[in-house]
Amino acid sequence: MKFTYRTSPDVCSSAISIEIADGKLKEVQFDGGCPGNLQAVSKLIVGMTPEETVQKLEGIRCGGKATSCPDQLARALKEYLRKGRAQKEK
Repeated sequence: MKFTYRTSPDVCSSAISIEIADGKLKEVQFDGGCPGNLQAVSKLIVGMTPEETVQKLEGIRCGGKATSCPDQLARALKEYLRKGRAQKEK
């Protein structure tokens, strides 16, 4: 499944494109943000489950901001997981 998450205006990236296959992250691309850092994050999490990724990235802050690009990715994955659970309950 592929989807795009629009990030909070509090972070440098404007969107995150995410591909999940067989329950694991296959590809993650940030639109904007700090290129080197976000490329590294993207490569490090490939192959992880959404749950593992949320556990590692949730709550990371950027400077004095309440969120960060990695935290926004965790939020996107939490939304994905909530929607998946909601569909299973239907």
